[in-house]
Amino acid sequence: MMSKRDDRTSMRHMLDYAREAYAMTRGRTRSDLDADRMFQLALTHLVEILGEAAARVSIPTRDKYPQIPWADIVGMRNRLIHGYDAVDLNLLWDTVETDLPPLIATLEDILENG
Repeated sequence: MMSKRDDRTSMRHMLDYAREAYAMTRGRTRSDLDADRMFQLALTHLVEILGEAAARVSIPTRDKYPQIPWADIVGMRNRLIHGYDAVDLNLLWDTVETDLPPLIATLEDILENG
């Protein structure tokens, strides 16, 4: 089982990758995602790593922070990894644009205030 410190490190990684993915879409449009294979791959990879970091957070810590949609984050990672040949770019874009901002805010609050 991971220690609390390791969980905080994983949560810090989640925050870093969520911020990076969200920043990558600033000034870009959904159609840019269709047109740019490197953008697709980079954004997919960042969301996968975010999910991998979430999967490493212990169950007791996940239970402590139910406001984070742990199962959805890990599920998205699994969907991207195992469905690598058919990534739903609409879902990826919506995840980054809609789901990451509140996740970033929640992780910032948890990591700054305990």
